[in-house]
Amino acid sequence: MSSREKTSAARPSAPDLFHAFLLYQRLRDRYGPSGWWPGETRLEIAVGAVLTQNTAWSNVEKAIALLKEHSMLDVRRIHSAPADTLAALIRPSGYYNLKSVRLKNLMQVIMELCAGDVEAFFNRDLQDLRSVLLAVNGIGKETADSICCYAADKAIFVVDAYTRRILSRHGMVEEQADYEAIRHLFESGLPRDPAVYKDLHAYLVSVGKDFCLKSRPRCESCPLKGWP
Repeated sequence: MSSREKTSAARPSAPDLFHAFLLYQRLRDRYGPSGWWPGETRLEIAVGAVLTQNTAWSNVEKAIALLKEHSMLDVRRIHSAPADTLAALIRPSGYYNLKSVRLKNLMQVIMELCAGDVEAFFNRDLQDLRSVLLAVNGIGKETADSICCYAADKAIFVVDAYTRRILSRHGMVEEQADYEAIRHLFESGLPRDPAVYKDLHAYLVSVGKDFCLKSRPRCESCPLKGWP
C-alpha cells in the first residue's frame, strides 16, 4: 500500500466526523430552548406545515390568523369549504390555490380514517402516520416529517434545505445527498427524544436564515464557525 493510500485509508469519512449530539449541544448553548413549532393545537401545527411550503413563516402567520378569524381552523370546516373560499383565506401564504387543495386533501384523510378526530389521527404509530401522510397528494417527506415531529410529537428528524446546505458546506454530506440518508445520519447520533429533534431542527433553521445564507454566507459570525 502506498503512503497516499495509507493516508486515505486512515482519514475518516465525513459521516465519521459528524457528531449530531455535539452539534445539538453547541447550538443549544447558543440558542437555548427553541419553542418551535408555534401553534395552539396539533391541527394548527399541521396546517402551518402545509402552508409554509415555499414561503416565509411570517406569511403563514397571516394566513393562520385569517383562518382563526373566520373560525375555519377546523377539520370539518376546511374539508367542507369551497376551495376558492379557503384559498382566499390562506392567500398570504402564497400558492394559495394549490395549498387550499393540499389542505383539503389532508382533511379528507383525517375524515376518512378518523371521522375528523385529530387526536386519534396523530396518535397513530409513527410509521403508519408517516405512510398515510406521504400518500396525501401534495405532502412530501419534509412536510410529512414536520407534521409527525411537531404536531404528533414523534421522534423523527426533519431535513430541510437549510440542513442540507449547512452540512454540505461543512463537508458532512454531498450537496445532493439523499433525504433519508441525512435523516438517518441525525437519528443515529441523537437520543430518541422528539424535544431534541424539534430543537435541533429549529436551530439549523436559525443558522440557515441568519448565517448560512444561499449567497454571501456570514461565516465569520456563524455559531458553527470552525465546526466540526
